[in-house]
Amino acid sequence: MGGVPPPHKMQSLPALRVQLRSQRRLIRPQMQRAHAISVAKRLAATQPVLNATRIAFYWPADGELDPRPLMRMICGKGKQCYLPVLSPIRIGRYRGRLWFARHLTAARMRSNRFGIPEPTVRGRHLLRPLALDVLIIPLVGFDAQCHRIGMGGGFYDRTLAYLSKRKYWKRPRLIGVAHECQRLERIEPRTWDVALDAVVTEAGFYSSRCRG
Repeated sequence: MGGVPPPHKMQSLPALRVQLRSQRRLIRPQMQRAHAISVAKRLAATQPVLNATRIAFYWPADGELDPRPLMRMICGKGKQCYLPVLSPIRIGRYRGRLWFARHLTAARMRSNRFGIPEPTVRGRHLLRPLALDVLIIPLVGFDAQCHRIGMGGGFYDRTLAYLSKRKYWKRPRLIGVAHECQRLERIEPRTWDVALDAVVTEAGFYSSRCRG
């Protein structure tokens, strides 16, 4: 499936999100699984993942590409896997930001206020993003320059805003995963958007030189 032409001047960003989300939901379950396995195999062979110890994923919803095949492929083999959790602090500097909790196979999960499962572990199993090596990020749309359109809540942009203040040492590496049908010809980034290092789909690997 090909990408979608750039509709920014013809339709609003909310309308574009609706279009792209609808398009990915139309992908048949069998094809969803095939895409997820293809992306997992492609990502598992990349240097950032091979070199990483702490990798954060996400729990898929709404037709998002499923990163769990990669989790099953690499977790426990010298690597620790994490999932995002909504910050319990709703005021001050941590409002609307994400923390990352260790994903332990036997541990209990619970749904957050958006209905997305989160690990219940806390304490030493809860990390801020700069303690991660790689962060696998969901997206609604992307372009070949690795600009991203998210769901609109701004959680990842707020959580990773500190990266814009770092010129050299930037951690974690940010890798978006998606279906190829979510690719746009061009996205105009906004000042608060955080650029990705790469985007991986079932059809290819897109890298960015935006970050050091």
